[in-house]
Amino acid sequence: MGRDSTPDAAQGGDDAVPEGPTAEMLRRRPRPRREPQGDQRWAADLRAALFCAASLFVLLHLVDFAGGTLDALRSGMWSGLALVLFAVLFPPRVTAGHHWLAVRGLLGERRVSTDLLTHVSRRGGVAQRIVLRDALGNRVELDPKVLAGSPMLWHELDTGARRARERGLLRAGAAVLEGLADRIEGDEARAVFKASGLG
Repeated sequence: MGRDSTPDAAQGGDDAVPEGPTAEMLRRRPRPRREPQGDQRWAADLRAALFCAASLFVLLHLVDFAGGTLDALRSGMWSGLALVLFAVLFPPRVTAGHHWLAVRGLLGERRVSTDLLTHVSRRGGVAQRIVLRDALGNRVELDPKVLAGSPMLWHELDTGARRARERGLLRAGAAVLEGLADRIEGDEARAVFKASGLG
């Protein structure tokens, strides 16, 4: 007698979920059931970045060696330049799972809850980026080519975004997602035609 048998009291302590609409959605989220998906092109892009940096390193050393000007100072300069090039070319690693998507770069990882997305936008420029924001204040950017080249990543993002729309959270970005879907479906159709000898 006298025991509080409510779910919140049973959880208690520091692990209790804070109140509010977003917290209620978090409590109702089903547990993960699928293995995380990764960018299928990431390993190849990483090898390309390493090759470019190593090629620059070797080329600059060969030029200095042929000219008789290679010394410790210049070798250090070329090594630093090669490292800078690698940092610029380093491809962020995109992974996704049940209702989440993460982007890991050299400086750490950023993650959003795809079923809590509130905003999706496309940032233009020389290198286009898709910007995702969720109700928890998280934000990530990724290259749309990553989604086009990895159908399972796109499936995880699309599944979460649909749930966010059903909840009334995602109010900006439907056109961006539809454009991505059309592009990915078109690429998949061309791949099928090519594999069948019709393309």
